[in-house]
Amino acid sequence: MSFINIHLLCFLLDSSGCELLGRFDMPSLFKQGDVMIGGIFPIFNKQVSSTTSFERDPPGVRCAEFDLRAFRWTQVMIFAIEEINNHPTLLPNISLGYRILNSCGSPPNALRAALMLVSSPEEMESNSLCPPPISAIIAEAGSSRSLAVAEAFGPFQVSYFSTCACLSDKTKYPTFFRTIPSDFYQAKALAALVKRFGWQWIGAIQSDNDYGRSGILGFTKEVEKLGVCVAFVGTVLRTYKMDKILHVVEMIQKSTIKVILAFAEEADLYLLMKEILKQNITGIQWIASEAWITAARPSTPEIYRSFGGAIGFVARKMAIPKLRSFLAGISPYTNTGAAFVSDFWEVMVGCRPPLPGELPGTQAKSEMCTGAESLMNSQDAFFNVTELRVSYNVYKAVYAVAHALHHLLFCQPFEEKPVRPCLNISEIQPKEVRNILIHIFHSCLTGAAECTPCPQEYWSNERRDKCILKTVEFLSYHEPMGIALTAVSLLGAFLSLATMLVFIRYRETPVIKASNSELSCFLLFSLFMCFLCPLTFIGRPTVWTCMLRHTAFGVTFALCISCVLGKTIVVVTAFRFGPVQQRIIVCSCTLFQIIICILWLKLNSPFPDMVFRYSKKKIVLECNTGSEAAFYAVLGYIGILAAICLVLAFLARKLPDNFNEAKFITFSMLIFCAVWITFIPAYVSSPGKFTVAVEIFAILSSAFGLLISIFAPKCYIILIKPERNNKRQRASCYLVTPGFSASKTSRRGWWFIDPGSANLIGILKKRSDY
Repeated sequence: MSFINIHLLCFLLDSSGCELLGRFDMPSLFKQGDVMIGGIFPIFNKQVSSTTSFERDPPGVRCAEFDLRAFRWTQVMIFAIEEINNHPTLLPNISLGYRILNSCGSPPNALRAALMLVSSPEEMESNSLCPPPISAIIAEAGSSRSLAVAEAFGPFQVSYFSTCACLSDKTKYPTFFRTIPSDFYQAKALAALVKRFGWQWIGAIQSDNDYGRSGILGFTKEVEKLGVCVAFVGTVLRTYKMDKILHVVEMIQKSTIKVILAFAEEADLYLLMKEILKQNITGIQWIASEAWITAARPSTPEIYRSFGGAIGFVARKMAIPKLRSFLAGISPYTNTGAAFVSDFWEVMVGCRPPLPGELPGTQAKSEMCTGAESLMNSQDAFFNVTELRVSYNVYKAVYAVAHALHHLLFCQPFEEKPVRPCLNISEIQPKEVRNILIHIFHSCLTGAAECTPCPQEYWSNERRDKCILKTVEFLSYHEPMGIALTAVSLLGAFLSLATMLVFIRYRETPVIKASNSELSCFLLFSLFMCFLCPLTFIGRPTVWTCMLRHTAFGVTFALCISCVLGKTIVVVTAFRFGPVQQRIIVCSCTLFQIIICILWLKLNSPFPDMVFRYSKKKIVLECNTGSEAAFYAVLGYIGILAAICLVLAFLARKLPDNFNEAKFITFSMLIFCAVWITFIPAYVSSPGKFTVAVEIFAILSSAFGLLISIFAPKCYIILIKPERNNKRQRASCYLVTPGFSASKTSRRGWWFIDPGSANLIGILKKRSDY
């Protein structure tokens, strides 16, 4: 590709001066600086066509339809440059200048503007030096106009609103950058939107330029993969004659399509919108491209009748708080002679300020201003600086160029304090600035195809020029929640061990004998292990801790509930089960859980996993269960054992109070079941490390429920009320009703039991025998 040299239009007369061989008559916003930045904006939407006779020089370009939004973009560029010039550390002692031209929304005129930028802004005296060359161009809003500039221009350009995917080809456009994502991503997003709503038959409208054609092409490729059919494609352009617009309207009217995608620029689509409104075409769901979904002209009550409810994707909105006062200060009386300000004033205020040398009788579109008008208290959307989209892209583009220049002139990034320039300003070459800017844009400033994504374990820093490791999150022993859960676990283990020592110390007393001391010790041991289980859940997950935490939890709780089940069966059957049968019950019930855990570890064992779905800035380390079926099988088996205990204990709850353990077991099982029933939804819905905390809380709550409900009353009698711990107090007569299903022999009479020795004394034939 050949580039126009910066000095192509500058002819050297002698060693000190230059003159222009020719120039386009184009108004511009200009300010001299040590380094110059150019800008091209569609301040007027439309170029007025004119007839050329080829007998004399063609007339100057005439433009129509002043665009407030584009004019604000020019002011944002000026504001950013002024802000940088006042910055103490960014390009210190170096002033940025600007020259901003109007493209009239036309690719040929955009190219004219680019040629103007590489030439001198005005005729130079023979003894004066050429002004600093343009180091970069902030251009353009339309993809076709950006293509025209990119194909012919040497200094690099940064676009703020050109989204065509074709511009991402660095082999063709190595000097092109942008601060807005490519349509490659918008096409995919729009196709996903169509799929989400289940639309299978849609129409499409495109701008007759690179932006529209490329966008619809990309969208069509994406929706065809989803089985969606595009029924028709209409074409619009701001310079089209009305018969072409009416042809598109007729196409829409004849079709039965109720969903239409309009991938077009606002100015291109506006004529069609007005005609659709005129013919009262309603009932269509419009899908909008980013070029017009937030534009001001379509956002009126009249347009809403036909286009209300349109959906589309937009650029991220940002705020520039200090910009409002800058915009409110624009005035033709303070900015005397500034290009485009009179047009702006006429649109905003409704009157036209007198031009220098204008005669009183000169015709004007509106009446003359008095000079007392002000915009300081205006509530127009033009002054809303809290929801900037394209304007913020312009702002970013200027700062990207400034950072590249700073890095080039001071040989170091902006964060580091500059000592002195390492390069003379006159030695700046656009190619060098471009190379620096490539690095800046590769740090995700653009959010487009030029961005190099960080690896999954990393994310970009605030300046988006470096990938840093994401924060790794897991429930650790050092954080408050981990410390609290560890303390509660150790407290529970200590209480279990202390209770076991009490039972061993007082094993010959009637209370201990009556509560089946062997099963009680087994139960206390299993509770001790249950309280230690949460310690495997805290800390950085590893392969071994992940396998241990779930299997240890399953086995220890199965042992615990098996012991409770054994105690319940012994009570219900009136002590007909001896020690051997009790051990068989406990071992067999626990063995079944062990088999489940072995199969789990063998077939699909738990493993440490990095989870990224909770946050873009952090990695959550957690134990993947490996097999959800195995995990819920372990929980389900424990639930079955607990349910059997609850039912049996509930049936035996009416035995005499001074010996009966059934009501305590019933209460403990109610707590246990309530905890684990509420655990499942809480476990599923809790994010990150809170999932682990919920599981630990369930383990501790159910373990404390068993410990307190079953053993606290006995410890109270042994340690606080020892006078009640004797055989006389514990001996009682227990009536077993004939209908009690736990004992078949109960129909023969009444059991007489000595709870102190836990032995069956005999069977009395009649109640009167007692």
